[in-house]
Amino acid sequence: MHSMGGQDVQRAVTEMVRVLTPYESADWRNRAGTLDWSCWTTAAHVAHDLLAYAGQVAARPDDAYLPFDLKVRDDASAGDLLRIVTASGRLLSTVLAASEPSARAWHWGPTDPSGFAALGVNETLMHTFDITAGLGITWHPPEDLCAAVLSRLFPDVPGDDPVRGLLWSTGRADIPGRPRRTSWISKAAVE
Repeated sequence: MHSMGGQDVQRAVTEMVRVLTPYESADWRNRAGTLDWSCWTTAAHVAHDLLAYAGQVAARPDDAYLPFDLKVRDDASAGDLLRIVTASGRLLSTVLAASEPSARAWHWGPTDPSGFAALGVNETLMHTFDITAGLGITWHPPEDLCAAVLSRLFPDVPGDDPVRGLLWSTGRADIPGRPRRTSWISKAAVE
């Protein structure tokens, strides 16, 4: 099982911000790729998930998600959203760095800090892919981060093309000879 950490989350968030900042004035009400959400809603979702993962790792609940949500004000600009994603990513990275590898928190089972790092990277990269599609930007996530996420969350997927493999694992691309995924469960929980 591949070990991931806060530095990986920070790299994914930095990449998201790098790619999307030049397009802050674009229409973020566009649909984000094949999702039913807008680009704006998708970016808010990334921030929410990163913050939720940080809360889980910090509090270490063993049977459910903590009952809190991130509320982004409706008047937040795309630039504001990217700063909120940055803040949430830093919170997760900081909590991961402060956690022992043996720590466990709930995400559909007991999940270690490495699993939460992989979840955060996956959310950030896949939704950046969705947003770039919605804004008409050609972009592919970094191959090494995709390979690390595949190894940790989707170990059954061949890694010969980690970008396509991760996009397929999350229902965003086709792989010849395999049906397109319409649902998935990542293997974040540890035994």
